[in-house]
Amino acid sequence: MKISSKQAMLLMSLCAFMWSIGGLFIKILPWHPMVISGFRSLIAAVVIVIYMRFKGYRFVFSPCVLLAGLGLSGTMLFFVIASKLTTSANAIILQSTNPVHIMIMSAVFFHVRYKKSELIAVVVTLAGIGLFFVDQLSPGNMLGNLIALLSGVTMGVMYLFSHKLPDEESSMSSVLLGQTVAAVIGVSFTFFHPTPVTLDTVGAILVLGVVQLGVPYVLYAIAVRNCPALSCSLIGMIEPLLNPVWVFLFVGEKPGFFALLGGAVVLVTVAVWSVMSARGAASQSAA
Repeated sequence: MKISSKQAMLLMSLCAFMWSIGGLFIKILPWHPMVISGFRSLIAAVVIVIYMRFKGYRFVFSPCVLLAGLGLSGTMLFFVIASKLTTSANAIILQSTNPVHIMIMSAVFFHVRYKKSELIAVVVTLAGIGLFFVDQLSPGNMLGNLIALLSGVTMGVMYLFSHKLPDEESSMSSVLLGQTVAAVIGVSFTFFHPTPVTLDTVGAILVLGVVQLGVPYVLYAIAVRNCPALSCSLIGMIEPLLNPVWVFLFVGEKPGFFALLGGAVVLVTVAVWSVMSARGAASQSAA
């Protein structure tokens, strides 16, 4: 499905919005985090298979499909592990360094040269993320912090190689691969940890698998080929900003002054960046 750069950015924004409800429903579920991650990915994989069959897509394999898929599965699993070993704030902040990893990998492996405005957008966005969580920061566990940083690297790999896939069939294949790998690893933890099944837990995991993961990643696969990797990454940062908002509204955890200030900085930066990128893409198309 061919869409414009502006439409792709809107889809990425919707993805980030749907991804952001994860924290709230994970709090509701009394399961081990890896079990939650595994069943969430299993349900999401079913959603993706249904979509691929509806579109008549086959599973295709290529080096970029493999790398994008492994980047996706690594991001989900590493973040869950990091969240258990260090504070959630540390895990989110370190994962949100992925634009830096995208720029480094693009410069080293693909010889991409970035404009000064793009460097500034990344720096300001990361500064805003830091402000958002400064009220909750703590040293945390070094191993957890390193794994959280690794989740930022794998997220960068996911965005970078997803953007290089030639068509939607390849994009959906990479997402299916990533979800399947995460599902196999996560579901195996049910053999070692109690997993009570009730109407509430079934409802919560279905919301996580379908609404929070399955449908958004279908939209992501459509959007990512028409949205630059760095733009996708920056727009995706809306997720860690909205996540604590839902927790505040339904659980009562109140963000502090610096969190509100950081949220404003990031949202404004992402909005300006998206507009500038869309205008730039439109100018190149017109030329």
